[in-house]
Amino acid sequence: MNLNEYTSGKITLNQYAHRLAHNGASFYVHYWGVMPKHYDNMFHKHSFFEVCFVVDGEGEYIEEGCTYPIQKDMIFFSRPDVLHQISSKDGLSLLYVAFELIESESNEEWIKIMDDVRNCNEIIIDVNNETPALLWKSLLIQSTKSEQAFFEEMIPNLAYSLILSLVQTFSSRSFNKHQHHTPKTASSLFNIAKLYIKDNLSQPLRLTDAAGHLHISGRHLSRIFVSEVGVSYSEFVQNERIQRAATLLKTTDLSIKDISEETGFKNIHYFTRVFTSTMGISPGRFRSIYIDSKATTYTKGQVQKQVR
Repeated sequence: MNLNEYTSGKITLNQYAHRLAHNGASFYVHYWGVMPKHYDNMFHKHSFFEVCFVVDGEGEYIEEGCTYPIQKDMIFFSRPDVLHQISSKDGLSLLYVAFELIESESNEEWIKIMDDVRNCNEIIIDVNNETPALLWKSLLIQSTKSEQAFFEEMIPNLAYSLILSLVQTFSSRSFNKHQHHTPKTASSLFNIAKLYIKDNLSQPLRLTDAAGHLHISGRHLSRIFVSEVGVSYSEFVQNERIQRAATLLKTTDLSIKDISEETGFKNIHYFTRVFTSTMGISPGRFRSIYIDSKATTYTKGQVQKQVR
């Protein structure tokens, strides 16, 4: 990424992304920076947070008597009122942002989070292809495209996402204390499993395959189906196959053999046996009833005709 091509982007960012507020947090951004070649500066400190992203090059970040090597794809974090210095013999390509929480416009939870961030222990982190790096690069690229629709809306939203990502990067423990991460509930896993089944009815759909898709155990998935719909996983899959087959019989000219393959049955004989057992009527008879009577719905042993 050649920063010389994006230096104009910092002007846009400083114009459109200096006050960012959402969900109980309000941040004031003092400045956004793009520095194609940064060498040395004097020891200094800020009254706010500053985060730098090394796009290219090597150097050192020094604070409180400690020297940290920095290189491409690292971000380093300067906290308020801490003396620090950046040094590089050959020059660093840097992106940087300086911000602080507006406490009068933020809730107590965010004030506590930022207090914890101020005391973080890890101030140098490699973010190669991780969220902060991707967001920062995306924000910089978008900042040079002022002609695009929704430009003024996109820039603050991307900027706010980046600030949150940076705060989270340097405060994972702090966020865990104050943010409640709700695991996927059984209902949400069940809904994902249903979609997986409906979209792959022509496949074997083994329990282990579906469980692997959801990154859970087969036993866990079995319990979810019994809990949510009162039937086993295999019963649910078979019922979905039959319902899909019924729809195809009613709405297409596919042969019964093709429908059996489309709905994942081993062969036409097995399909016919299961369909007849479930619906109380053979596939061929089921199709003919709908054609002859123009019925629209069917339940086992009962046909309902259209009302004209």
